[in-house]
Amino acid sequence: MHASPSPQAALRALADPRRAEGLHRFFKTGPGEYAEGDVFLGVPVPVVRKLVRTYENLAYADIQKLLRTVVHEQRLLALLIVVRRYQRGDERERAALYRLYTRHFRWINNWDLIDVTAEHVVGAHLFERDRAPLFRWAAARSVWPRRIAVMATFHFIKRGDYADTLQLAERLMGDPHDLIHKATGWMLREIGNRDRPVEQAFLDIHAARMPRPMLRYAIEKFSPDERQYFLRAGRDGSS
Repeated sequence: MHASPSPQAALRALADPRRAEGLHRFFKTGPGEYAEGDVFLGVPVPVVRKLVRTYENLAYADIQKLLRTVVHEQRLLALLIVVRRYQRGDERERAALYRLYTRHFRWINNWDLIDVTAEHVVGAHLFERDRAPLFRWAAARSVWPRRIAVMATFHFIKRGDYADTLQLAERLMGDPHDLIHKATGWMLREIGNRDRPVEQAFLDIHAARMPRPMLRYAIEKFSPDERQYFLRAGRDGSS
């Protein structure tokens, strides 16, 4: 029986340079853009997900090596392994994986990496614990911990717990980055999908000072008349 290649080698073997070229543009990897220096191989996400089963039992040191790289798909694979291990692990392993995740924020540095993992590790871990770290991260200089803080609350929202999302949304209205506006608006929309009166009550108070992208994401599922009502109430801003 042949040993599996390293995860790095397996990903390189699946590389698609033409697809990678488009991903570099889509994920804003150019000079001065939010993901400057991120390197894509062009491996589709479903293909990366299939590799998780092959490499889910990697040693922690190897997961960290996979994560500490500029290659996007390697970081994605490492984080998806963390999610799978977290979901299957006992309390001791979950605590270790949470620490691994939260000590590597500098490598969890694109919105897709965050959106498919934060709720399953950070949100799951903090659901029955002190959630103060979310508010510390929401005040971070880097955009990525701020997005992790918001997206982690998706785990809470799915369980009918909205308070922290609403508090974070109020604090982040003055955030300068549209990646935070969009993530926060998305989470507000998810609250509304489950409890529209809760979302509407929040919008009645805050719509007038919400950044336009946040508001647009939040009201996406509203009727045309409702959307127009809140857009008229909202402040001017970029769409």
